[in-house]
Amino acid sequence: MWFKNLQIFRLPAPWNVDTAKLETQLASQSFSQCPSSEMQSQGWASPRDNEHLIHSVSHQMLLSLATEKKLLPSSVINQVTKAKAAELEEQQGFAPGRKQMKDLKERVTDELLPRAFSIRRNTLVWIDPVNGWLVVDSSSPSKADEVIKLLLKADKIPLESLRVKLSPQAAMTDWLAGNEAPKGFTIDQDTELRAHTEDKATVRYVRHSLDADDVQRHIAAGKQCTKLAMTWDDKISFVLTDTLAIKRIKPLDILDEETDKRASGEDERFDADFILMASEIAKMMDDLVYALGGEMPAAMAA
Repeated sequence: MWFKNLQIFRLPAPWNVDTAKLETQLASQSFSQCPSSEMQSQGWASPRDNEHLIHSVSHQMLLSLATEKKLLPSSVINQVTKAKAAELEEQQGFAPGRKQMKDLKERVTDELLPRAFSIRRNTLVWIDPVNGWLVVDSSSPSKADEVIKLLLKADKIPLESLRVKLSPQAAMTDWLAGNEAPKGFTIDQDTELRAHTEDKATVRYVRHSLDADDVQRHIAAGKQCTKLAMTWDDKISFVLTDTLAIKRIKPLDILDEETDKRASGEDERFDADFILMASEIAKMMDDLVYALGGEMPAAMAA
């Protein structure tokens, strides 16, 4: 198992967490199926479909936030409300007012909810208390915020955003301008350059060789790099964004071969994958932070 996207947060390193205590606190917010009268239900679920809310291997922890949401489009609610309003107008001889329409819409929603289909998604969270990382597997900052909000309700975790000294946008632009990646990394074919003008003119290269002259011309015209595909240590390919999110993580063949050597059964392979991912991504993030000038001290960030 490998995370596909990384929303990255910082913990003290090492973080002396009481795993049993944290699991007890998470249990107070465990997931339960969405009631027929509610639009959404959210809570902690077992990452391995057993009785444990924390899957712990070699001091690395895996959590899962489950979210079940009813599929009830506003267009359906509005359509049924409109039909009900027409019936009401015929009965009372005049069109419903604003308050009547509001009450009618609420009643229609309550009637439709029990019949609505539900979808469930699970958002995985990796906690590395040894090296001080907390990572949410999501491409969406808002989904990561949901995780962090619920996690902080469970426990007063000493969590901070990851802050680096160099702007990712400025650093990526410099790497492209000099056609040279930082030590340990290579630049791949996908990139996005965006202007800071009102029209936000954007140029994207997708699976396309980067022409140095073209790139230089776009940078000279004021565009800066907002996304850059890279490979770390010939092991992991990814896309770095200007918000310091890492997307489209892909372990390369050399890591797959390493897992195959260490695991036999399904559970063993899962744990081997998890530990390999935790080990390699932690090293990759350390190198990336170093390439971005190192972490910004809390006093400077404030």
